[in-house]
Amino acid sequence: MFCKKLLLFLVFSVPFMANAADVKPTLTVYSYNSFISEWGPGQEIEKGFEALCDCQLEIVALGDGVAVLNRIRLEGDRTNADVILGLDNNLLDQAKQAGIVIPHQISKPNNLNTDWWDSDFIPYDFGYFAFIYDQQKISNPPRTMHELVDNKANWKIIYEDPRTSTPGLGLLFWIKNIYGDDAASAWQKIANNTVTVTKGWSEAYGLFLKGEADFVLSYSTSPVAHIMNNNDRRYAAAIFDEGHYRQVEVAGITKYSQQPELARSFLRYLLTPEVQRQFAEKNFMYPIINIPLPDAFQQIKPVNKALEFDAKQVEQNQKAWVREWKSTISK
Repeated sequence: MFCKKLLLFLVFSVPFMANAADVKPTLTVYSYNSFISEWGPGQEIEKGFEALCDCQLEIVALGDGVAVLNRIRLEGDRTNADVILGLDNNLLDQAKQAGIVIPHQISKPNNLNTDWWDSDFIPYDFGYFAFIYDQQKISNPPRTMHELVDNKANWKIIYEDPRTSTPGLGLLFWIKNIYGDDAASAWQKIANNTVTVTKGWSEAYGLFLKGEADFVLSYSTSPVAHIMNNNDRRYAAAIFDEGHYRQVEVAGITKYSQQPELARSFLRYLLTPEVQRQFAEKNFMYPIINIPLPDAFQQIKPVNKALEFDAKQVEQNQKAWVREWKSTISK
């Protein structure tokens, strides 16, 4: 009887053990909606990394970078996230204060395209916030932020909420950087011509493309998408003399990750030339390492001056600046 039971155990357990050995580890990445959209870089990055890692890459879209940070804070040690991708330089101190990531332990590449590097987050692309318009409708666009804010032409504007969107947060800092103590007055003028304030970039840009506004807050490189995808050159960024606020997008390893080495491999993968091309061609941002850019980047207006607060200034003042914005636009 014992021998029969042992034989049955071996018959049924061996296939089970073989199947268990075949189970691939899963790396879960929290990111923003456009990253994993049909035209974004996420799907190609997912395929490429899975081919190298012999693992499964699960990308969870959570709206925008601010939403990613808020989700991790809410979930805490219950989160499934191994990697967070889509935070930016303006959210770094908040993420560090929350203690949600561990050092990535990746050496700084020699071919960085920017001066930005951090021990906890790796940069993977960067760009500049800008207002996009249709050149077939607007023949004389504003050349300064002051001209757009004063808005004597009564242009209609759509932008994103700084509480839920990294572009919206970038505009908050952009206005504060230019106007300083007069920022509230600027917001009041902007509110007079604002069609709507959306939760995220996708909604805002979609409304703009439907003709709901003359200007939408996006990136100076957004026209590259129209050129590369549709050979459409009518969209342009209004380039301002005061300069444009810089955004550096970053990724980090959560301290709750069950796959820290796999997560570290994924971050290294983001810095390879193949993936950096994906960010240029499908995220339509500047790659973080020096690689040849698609020709479409040569066809857009360049930003001549970069504006930026350091992370400590942002952490110390963001809540007060958001309150100032909210109070002003609600009047």
